[in-house]
Amino acid sequence: MTSSTNNTSITTALGEEGLGQQPWWVEQWMELINSYRFKKRLERAWTYAREGNVTSIRFEGRRVHARVQGTGEDPYKVKLWLDVLNDEDWGYVLEALTQKARWSAQLLAGIMPADIERAFAASGRRLFPFKLQEVRSECSCPDKANPCKHISAIYFLMGDRFSEDPFVLFQLRGRTRNKLLADLAEQRRDALAKLAETAAAKNEVPAEPSSSDDLPVPPHPAVVDPSLWWRYDCSLDADLVVITPAMEGDTGLDAAGDLPLAEEPRFPKARQAFLNHLREQGQALSQQAMLQAMATGG
Repeated sequence: MTSSTNNTSITTALGEEGLGQQPWWVEQWMELINSYRFKKRLERAWTYAREGNVTSIRFEGRRVHARVQGTGEDPYKVKLWLDVLNDEDWGYVLEALTQKARWSAQLLAGIMPADIERAFAASGRRLFPFKLQEVRSECSCPDKANPCKHISAIYFLMGDRFSEDPFVLFQLRGRTRNKLLADLAEQRRDALAKLAETAAAKNEVPAEPSSSDDLPVPPHPAVVDPSLWWRYDCSLDADLVVITPAMEGDTGLDAAGDLPLAEEPRFPKARQAFLNHLREQGQALSQQAMLQAMATGG
């Protein structure tokens, strides 16, 4: 049985296998309720979640409303919500998310980035509640403890929902899936437009954005004109400067470590061949640069 609002449905009973193996973001959510010291209530809540005592769950705005059948005749009314981020906070989060295209790509794939809290840190807020008390909840039952077993049952079912759609957590923080993705797309278009304007002002060709890395920055002129890599136009004082070839094996590639090149299984030697060619080219250009520098300094 399910209930839906805002195109979001939540299963009202767990399957026979329970929650089973879950993604890390579900486990982090479940750590909140599992830290609850009243374990008997949790056992009862687990039974409620498994046996269909939760008769309905729905979103109304940014709150979760549910009804849980207890021992009484009428089901109890449960509310659950988180503190939402205001528009200014979300502005900081969206700006941070835009800087990492990987975050947007993972969210689009239904995966919660493992370092997502870094984006929220820009606003001084968090996506995940840090402690149980940060999850606001109410229940119409007479139990004074919070969370009671009825609220706890909703925790378990929310965890099940998070495994299917991590955007539910964003909705509780004030941004629906559609709104978040639309804002991200707009923010990214604005960032790329500014990048193009900056590159045009410098008469440069803007770099293509990567699908899995940071947004590109305007390239250095040497990227457009490789001859600038080795040029030095100032005079050298021969008494102060000693020009020598690089020591054997001492290259920029060695200092940089392994380059993150894609590998194609059909061509296992292609990567190494490319690196060898790059080293040979670097050595030839460095020798040429040394000769030019010596001539300038003379």
